[in-house]
Amino acid sequence: MEGSADTEEPPLLPLALSRFHISEEFGFLLPDPLTELPAPYSPWMDIARELPQLITSHQLRSRVHQMPQLSPQQLRGREELHLAHLVLSFITMGYVWQEGEEGTMQVLPRNLAVPFWEVSQALGLPPILSHADFVLANWRRKDPNGNLDTIITLPGGESLRGFILVTLLVEKAAVPGIKAIPRALGATLQGDEESLHRALEELAGAIEAMREALRRMHDYVDPEVFYSVIRIFLSGWKDNPAMGHGLIYEGVSPEALAFSGGSAAQSTVLHAFDELLGICHRQDCAAFLHRMREYMPPPHRAFVEQIRGAVSPRDLVLSSGNPRLRAAFNRCVSALAELRSYHITVVTKYIAVAAAKAKARQAEPSGAGPAVRKAPSALEDMGTGGSHIFSFLKSIRDTTREGMIRA
Repeated sequence: MEGSADTEEPPLLPLALSRFHISEEFGFLLPDPLTELPAPYSPWMDIARELPQLITSHQLRSRVHQMPQLSPQQLRGREELHLAHLVLSFITMGYVWQEGEEGTMQVLPRNLAVPFWEVSQALGLPPILSHADFVLANWRRKDPNGNLDTIITLPGGESLRGFILVTLLVEKAAVPGIKAIPRALGATLQGDEESLHRALEELAGAIEAMREALRRMHDYVDPEVFYSVIRIFLSGWKDNPAMGHGLIYEGVSPEALAFSGGSAAQSTVLHAFDELLGICHRQDCAAFLHRMREYMPPPHRAFVEQIRGAVSPRDLVLSSGNPRLRAAFNRCVSALAELRSYHITVVTKYIAVAAAKAKARQAEPSGAGPAVRKAPSALEDMGTGGSHIFSFLKSIRDTTREGMIRA
C-alpha cells in the first residue's frame, strides 16, 4: 500500500524527498501520526492503551488470549497501517517479555500473530517492534504549545517517555541535513563547488544539532529504569540468548522466526549520511548495518540505496583541491564521528554502568535496598538489535574518522 514514485520529477531531482515518503518538516518521522484506529479495531487499541498496567500486573497474556482475531482488510492507507503496526508490535513485545527473560513465550498466538504478519507484509516491515514504530510513528502533539507525547507506551513511566521523545528530537534535528542531501548530490552532478559547500555546511550543522539533542537523554531518562525495566521490551529474538530458538508466529509459519529488536542502527539518518560522505565500515559492522536496513520502511531504504548509487561528493572534493570545500566536508565527517563518540558515552552510562550497579544490587543481602525488577542479563554486552555493542560502536566511530580527507 506504499505510494509509487512520482514519475514527473525533473531529472536533476532524482532524490525529491516526497518520492521516498520523507517530509520537508519532519524528515523520516511520520508527519502527524494517527492516534486512533477505526472502531472495529478497538480490541487492539484497548489493550495497547493499558499495556504498562497489564504487564506489571501480569495480565497481558490472558487479555491477548481473549482478543478476537481481526483482519487488517478494513485498514485504509499508510497512516492506519503504521498505527496498527505500532499497536501490534507493542502488544507483541509485552506478551513475549511480560515475565522477563526467564519466562519468555515461544509461540505468539494466532489472533495476534496473523494480523501482525499481514500488516507487516502490507508495510514492508518485519513483524517486531522497530525504530520505525517505537519512534517514527509513536508521537503526538499533547497541546497547542507544541509539547509532545507518545501514543503507545510500555513499563518505564517518564523514563520511557523521555527515551522515545529525546530520540524523536534527534531525528527532528537531522531534518536540515536530510534536506541538504539532494542539494549536495545535485551540486556534485553539476560540478557546482559553491552549492556543494553550502549543502555540506548545512549537513554539518544538522549533525552537530543531533548531538546536542542527544544530550537531553540525561535529563529525562533514569539509567536504572532504562536498564532494568525498559531495555528488555526492545529486545528481539535473533542473536539473543534468552530467545535462542526464535519465536513461532502461530498461523504464519510452523518454524520459529528470528527478528532483531529495536536499535538506533535502524534509523535511516546515519545510513544516509554515511552513504553521502562515502564512509566505509569494516565488513562485520557493514553487514550488521545492511541487515538493519530491512527494518526501515521500504521508501526510506530505497532513499539510502539511491544515495549509494549516486555521484560521490567526496570525489568532487578530492578532485577540486578546494581547501574551503575540503574543510566543509571534513566538518561533516568530524561531526559524525563526534556524534558516534557521544553515543558511546550515553551507552556506557545506560548499559555498562547500569549493568554493574544492577549486579551489585542483586549481590546485596535481601532487604538492603528497595525492591526492583530483576535486571535482564542476556544482553549485558549486546545491543537490543543483537550487535556486540561496544566493539560495534567503537568500530563505526573509528571508520567514520578514517573518512576525513587529508590535505
